[in-house]
Amino acid sequence: MATLTNAPALRRKARRERLRTLGFLSPWLVGFTVFFGYPLIATVYFSFMHYNQIEAPTFVGLRNWRYVLEQMPLFGPALWNTLWLVVVMVALRVVFGLGIGLLVTKVKSGVGFFRTAFYLPYLAPPVAATVAFVFLLNPGTGPVNDILGSIGIHAPNWFNDPAWAKPSLVLLSLWGIGDLMVIFMAALLDVPKEQYEAADLDGAGAFHKFRYVTWPSITPIVMFAVVTGVVQTMQYYTQALVAGKLASGVSVGPGSVIQPGYPDHSTLTVPQLVYSLGFQNFNTGAACVLSLVLFAIAMAVTTLLMRRRAGLLSADD
Repeated sequence: MATLTNAPALRRKARRERLRTLGFLSPWLVGFTVFFGYPLIATVYFSFMHYNQIEAPTFVGLRNWRYVLEQMPLFGPALWNTLWLVVVMVALRVVFGLGIGLLVTKVKSGVGFFRTAFYLPYLAPPVAATVAFVFLLNPGTGPVNDILGSIGIHAPNWFNDPAWAKPSLVLLSLWGIGDLMVIFMAALLDVPKEQYEAADLDGAGAFHKFRYVTWPSITPIVMFAVVTGVVQTMQYYTQALVAGKLASGVSVGPGSVIQPGYPDHSTLTVPQLVYSLGFQNFNTGAACVLSLVLFAIAMAVTTLLMRRRAGLLSADD
């Protein structure tokens, strides 16, 4: 009987606990719904509609999907460029950022100067940094080609050459490596010194200490850098658009439309194609299809990386 008497009180207590939990979760729930859940549902909805942002949307079934996947000539180059940047840019940024972090942590004096010197380029606004970089690599007037020519090296055309345009964007991203450098420096300084001392007693060299002491300790940070780098590079837009526009030398006035991807669509990325379709050609349905394809690829790559990381942890255990 006592248990039956206390049942309503226990239910009220459980209800209060649930309401309290929802109260604490409400900021995240509201943010998730407004900034992710609703936009995702709306994107799926408009991918099956013909919508020009002026007239009411009309249902067209899979017509937008067939157009993007089968008939759009620029979808293949844009997807290839995006995946190329994901593989090359993310890998080089992680390696370069880790290398700079190792270098700065090993410097005996002037650590503050080197840390500031490598971090400052990251603080430059993306548009300003891209403008400066395109000027430096200008094949006609840029100082980089002048320096290379003075020492007998045939300099490429950088952003004006389809074969060198994407590597030039990678160089731009490596110039602003300060964010990863700081993250890796914090991870490297957090490795227990006792492990290095034990490795020294065992006669381990620099390579073996990095392989068996440093690397296992910073692997979670490396995975964080890779996953966030993949997500950011999948959204690569501003630098590629500005670099292509400046390198083309085309003057853009009010009301004119920028055709992204100069030269020869070598810097065209999927986010640029989404913007061009949705806000220049007002083909919102096709733009939503491209967004969903990009989202699916990003989710698949991220899931694969996380599962790979989980598999490595299980093997270590």
